[in-house]
Amino acid sequence: MFSRSIVSTAVWAVLLASMAPVPAIAQSAGSEPASSASSGIIGDIKVEGNQRIEARTIRTYLNLTPGQGFNQNDINNGLKNLYSTGFFADIKLLRQGSTLIVQVVENPVINQVAFEGNDHMETTDLEKEIELQARSIYAQDKVQSDVQRILNIYRRSGRYNAVVEPKLIKQDQNRVDLVYEITEGPVARVEKITFIGNENYDNDTLRKTIRTEESDWYKLLTDNDKYDPDRLQFDQELLRRFYLSEGYADFQVKSANAELSADKESFYVTIVVDEGPQYTLGDVKVSNQLKSTEQPDFSEAIITHAGDTYNANDVDTTVDAMTDELGNRGYAFVDIQPKLERHKETKIADLTYVIKPGPRVYVERINITGNVRTLDEVVRREFRLTEGDPYNTSKLQRSEQRVNNLGFFEKVEVKNEQGSAPDKTVVNVDVKEKSTGEVNLGAGYSTVDGVLGQIGVSERNLLGIGQDLRTNFTLSSRRRQAQLSFTEPYFLDRELSAGADVYRQYTDFTDVSGFVNDAKGINLRTKYTLLEKLQHSVYYSLRKNVIKDVPLDASRYIRDQIGTNTTSLVGHAFTYDDRDNKFSPNKGYFASFTQEAAGLGGNNKFLRHEVKTSYYHPITPKWIFSVLGSGGYIYGLTGQNVRINDRFFIGGDDFRGFEVAGIGPRDTSTSDSLGGNAYYVGTIETRFPLGLPEELGLTGALFTDAGSLFETDDRGPNIASQNSLRVASGFGLIWTSPFGPIRIDLSYPYIKEKFDRPENLRFSFGTRF
Repeated sequence: MFSRSIVSTAVWAVLLASMAPVPAIAQSAGSEPASSASSGIIGDIKVEGNQRIEARTIRTYLNLTPGQGFNQNDINNGLKNLYSTGFFADIKLLRQGSTLIVQVVENPVINQVAFEGNDHMETTDLEKEIELQARSIYAQDKVQSDVQRILNIYRRSGRYNAVVEPKLIKQDQNRVDLVYEITEGPVARVEKITFIGNENYDNDTLRKTIRTEESDWYKLLTDNDKYDPDRLQFDQELLRRFYLSEGYADFQVKSANAELSADKESFYVTIVVDEGPQYTLGDVKVSNQLKSTEQPDFSEAIITHAGDTYNANDVDTTVDAMTDELGNRGYAFVDIQPKLERHKETKIADLTYVIKPGPRVYVERINITGNVRTLDEVVRREFRLTEGDPYNTSKLQRSEQRVNNLGFFEKVEVKNEQGSAPDKTVVNVDVKEKSTGEVNLGAGYSTVDGVLGQIGVSERNLLGIGQDLRTNFTLSSRRRQAQLSFTEPYFLDRELSAGADVYRQYTDFTDVSGFVNDAKGINLRTKYTLLEKLQHSVYYSLRKNVIKDVPLDASRYIRDQIGTNTTSLVGHAFTYDDRDNKFSPNKGYFASFTQEAAGLGGNNKFLRHEVKTSYYHPITPKWIFSVLGSGGYIYGLTGQNVRINDRFFIGGDDFRGFEVAGIGPRDTSTSDSLGGNAYYVGTIETRFPLGLPEELGLTGALFTDAGSLFETDDRGPNIASQNSLRVASGFGLIWTSPFGPIRIDLSYPYIKEKFDRPENLRFSFGTRF
């Protein structure tokens, strides 16, 4: 930063001189203008006043040589060439006899560029925008251009009162420091939004449709009330979409103006619209130019029907569905054009879907770009299409989904373009890799585990070939766990994943069941695909459980199980996954069926069956309805009882409204949960926005959980077990905060047994950094 006080009068004299008009021809004592005579030959060219620019370079730009005549046009052109370099503040061409003298005053070199007063704008952001940088040649026109660029940056951020003054500070060796003194001024907010011409929808409705908002005191966490010309342009498109979805096919935005107040601190936006009539659909038909033997059934794809109010969104959805249907038949470049014939006098519109297909198309080539570390084969093996296959939209969409589900890329774009022939297409896959190696430190709190700490090291794309290696350590007041896992997704170069897990887990159930379970073991697993979305996995597990630290006042049914038991089991599972995203699903369904048999070694013998399912449906793009269900049953073999560490415990996160292990068989004399051999739980939940700015990351949820846990092998007095239904409903608040996901659930169990342990508030918070 530099003080204004050190800018000297001499510096300003230099600056003013550089801005003064420069004559093409000058005179000095003992000399005459170089162009005063058009006759004579240039005998020599001398350069004076140059410090950095070599005389040879100046002569080159001058484009005059000894032996050439003193020609008016040639001299003027040479003078223009020298000025166009931007190297010089002043140039004089003089003639002394047959000698041409070139006197130059070089523009100074910029020593450094600085900014003062930019409190709300990062210096690095300003430096990226300006043309003049350190060690470049100072030029007045470029300074003014950079001033305008800086002002444009501030205007884009809503500061229309910003003032930028360039200052020069002279240094030695013909160098200057260039300082931009900035007065930022306040942000200009949108004070008022007015609509003109809207007869069917009031101003409040239209204000909710657009992105720009009127300024108010509580809008501290949003910039939507800041005037942005690009946003106002987008608002016009939002208005058009709204009216077209409501049947106003002739709608137009006549004008959208923003007027800046005299103090430059407020904007007044006026939008003039012409709504036109609202149309009802008359005839809805398809003009299909496919061959008569290739007429697909579009009855399910078409959602626009005669008598409905015209809705442009439904038309677009129909076109997409029809395009997909034809794409599944090999038409990659089909052209479907909806033609709307309006009858203003009757307010009826006839809709025709005109289909102009090209030839059936085959995949000529699949190009993969953007992958620096990940091998092409890792992406290619997820594709349901290969070179030479008939083009199929569904398979292409499924391929894109599978590549996304790898979790290796933050962006996956799959597009097709015309190939080398009309019946060939090239599929281009553009990916952007993200970090797959992570060192995670975690901290959080939940009503289940209390304060929780976690450290993990993982690599989900080992060596760029898709292998997964991870280790994890978790420590909380209830649970301590260490685990090492490895997965090869394509074992033996087949669509067969194989992996292993080694773990040690210590879980404290003292407060709910009066025991501690110390377990360690190993899992060997493999999984393969049966159908496109159906997979089958087989696994072997060997684990050793120690039931210990049982207090003297614990249930006698738990004290009877103190000691070590070993479980050796074989299991398998069928999994069907149709969700759009397995990490954060909005639509689709999931189902799994698991069976386990223990007794191949060890001293535990049982059969376990468990089923889980979920269904997600978007009521609107922001409202997501879901239904989840699960159930399980375990029973001992050869007359053996199921041990407590193998039983089901329900409550907490999987059944809100009740504590962990809050329902099911219980010893009423000690209130210890004994676990159950059979359970079922169902959940209905709707996630919805709260009407707050999306950047806040707040979502609401309404839910109802219902189910039961029952049946135990323990026999004796004081055991309470009912297979009756329990039901709880409540409201959840989900916040995707900068510190990690936070969820609060308020629930009330209104159907329960007297020995159950209800819970009304559930809180969880976690973060990784």
